[in-house]
Amino acid sequence: MSVGLERQIELIRVQAQACEQLGSPLYAVLLDRLAGDVAAGGVGARILAGHEEDPGPSALALRLMAAVHRLVLTGRAPALAAHYPSTGGDGDAAAAWPAFREVLEDHTEEVRAGLASPPQTNEVGRSAALWGGLLRILAASDRPDLPVRLVEIGASGGLNLLADQFTYRATDGGDWRGGDSQGGASQSRDVRAGHGTGVVLDPAWETRPPGIPELVEVVDRLGCDLSPIAADTEEGALSLLSCVWPDQTHRLERLRGALGLARRHPVEVVRSGGGDFLDGVELVDGQHTVVWHSVMWQYVPVEERQRMLDRLQELGAGAASVRPLTHLAFEPRRLQPGGPHRFVVAATTWPGGGERLLGEAPPHGVPVRWGAPQQTETA
Repeated sequence: MSVGLERQIELIRVQAQACEQLGSPLYAVLLDRLAGDVAAGGVGARILAGHEEDPGPSALALRLMAAVHRLVLTGRAPALAAHYPSTGGDGDAAAAWPAFREVLEDHTEEVRAGLASPPQTNEVGRSAALWGGLLRILAASDRPDLPVRLVEIGASGGLNLLADQFTYRATDGGDWRGGDSQGGASQSRDVRAGHGTGVVLDPAWETRPPGIPELVEVVDRLGCDLSPIAADTEEGALSLLSCVWPDQTHRLERLRGALGLARRHPVEVVRSGGGDFLDGVELVDGQHTVVWHSVMWQYVPVEERQRMLDRLQELGAGAASVRPLTHLAFEPRRLQPGGPHRFVVAATTWPGGGERLLGEAPPHGVPVRWGAPQQTETA
C-alpha cells in the first residue's frame, strides 16, 4: 500500500470522527467502514485510485459521500435510501453499510467522477453568525438607517445573501423576523430541490443581541465563487442537497427552505476569485457596504488572502459615515498559539478600522454565543 493511500485512509477516519462529533452518526459509521474497505483493497480503493496524493483540505471523503448521496436523492439507490433520513429512511448505519458498498460497486465510475466536485453545502445556518453580526454592527453604528449592500466572497449558491429574509430565534425567547420568513420552516418533501416557504433558524442565537434594528433594507446583493452554483435550478439544488449529511434533517430543512427563497429571489453569483471581485467593488454614498464570508478562508492561497485584505484596507481608507464599510467573517482561528481552532464571528468597520470579536458558534453556524470569546475556553 502506498504512503499516499495510507494517508487517505487516515483522513477518512479523521472525517468519521468529525462527523461523530458534529452530530452525524450515520456518516461516522459509514466512513469508518469505508476506511476499512479501502485498507482491504476493496471497491473504495478502486474509486480513490489516482487521488492518493490529494491534499487534506480537498475533503476527498466528503466528495465521495456527496456523490453517493446524489444517487440516493435521485432515486437510483433505493436500498440505501431506506436507511438515509434525507429520503425518509431509518438512519440505521449498520444496515446501511451493505447497501452503501453495493452502490459503490454498481456506480463506481459515477462516484469516481463525483470526486472532481468540491463539497458545497452553502450552509444556511452560518447566516446566524453573519446576519446577527451585522445587526450588532448596525446597533452600534451612528447611521443604522443606511441601506445595506451585501457582498459575499465564496458565496457558493448565494443563499446567505438572502439572510435578511430569514427568521432568527434565540434561546432566551427573542427573535428577529426577516422579509420573507413568515411562512416558517420548509416542510417540503421534494428531495431534489427545496420549495419551502421560508427559513427559520431555531435556535440561531443563545441570546438576542440588545438594541438591534428591527428593519434593515438590503439594496444590493453581490457574490462571487470559483465554482458558483445556480441555486434556483434543479441541478444546482441537487448539488447542494447532496453535500448535506443525510441524517442531519435540520440542516436539510433549512437548505430546502432557502432553495425555495432562491427560486423567488434569484441571486447572481459570478465566477471569480475574491481578489479580482473586490477590485470591482467601490463604496457608494448613502449605503453601508458589507463584505462577508464564512468558512472559506482556509481554502484561499495566502497571496490571495493578502490581496483581499489589502483591497479592503484601500476601500476602508475612503470610507466615511455616509459610506461605511464592514468586513464581517465567520471563520476558524486559533485564539492563542497552539490552541484549538474555534469558529469566531469577527468584524472590522471603517471609518476607524480595528477588528472586534463578536461571538463564536459551532462550524455549521448555530447557535451563536455573543460576546468576545474567552481564550481560556476549549472548543
